[in-house]
Amino acid sequence: MKPIFLAALLTATPLAAFADQTLHIHDAYARSANPVTGAAFMTIENSGDVDCHLQDVSSEIAARTELHTHREEDGVMKMVHVEEGFVVPAGGTLMLARGGDHVMFLGLENSLEDGDKVEISLDFGDCGIQTVEAVVDNERKPAMGHGMHGKHARMETDMPQSDH
Repeated sequence: MKPIFLAALLTATPLAAFADQTLHIHDAYARSANPVTGAAFMTIENSGDVDCHLQDVSSEIAARTELHTHREEDGVMKMVHVEEGFVVPAGGTLMLARGGDHVMFLGLENSLEDGDKVEISLDFGDCGIQTVEAVVDNERKPAMGHGMHGKHARMETDMPQSDH
C-alpha cells in the first residue's frame, strides 16, 4: 500500500514545486529608456533533466508584457514578439539579455525609477510558474560581448523606441 500512496503523493505535488527545484533565476533587473516601454533581463538555469519552455510572461506594471528578441532582416535589427517563447534546455541556461531575448513591457503604467522593484510572472508550461522580482537599474550597461553593435545599432519596430 505504501508504494501506491507515495505515487499518489508525488503525482499531487504541484508543478510550481518542480519549477522551484529545477529552475533558478539569477540577476534579474529591469530598465526603461522612455516613459512608455521597458524591458527585463535575467539568467534562467535549468538544473533538471527535461527541457522547460518559457511560454509566457505577465506583469501588472504595463498594459502588455511579452517575450521579445532581436532579429536581423535585410541588414537591420528588428525587435519582434516571440509568441512561441523560449526553451530552457535541460541542464542548460537561457540568457535574457540586452540586444537578444528579453521581457518587454509595453504601455508602462508608471515610469521605472532606479531602485523600484518589478514583479514578473514567468510561465514555464509543464515546468510551472515562477515569480521573480527585478530591481530597476536604468544605468546598467550590458556585459561585455552582449548588446547591439556596429551595423546592428539601428533597430526597427512597430513600438515606441527604447534603448534596452
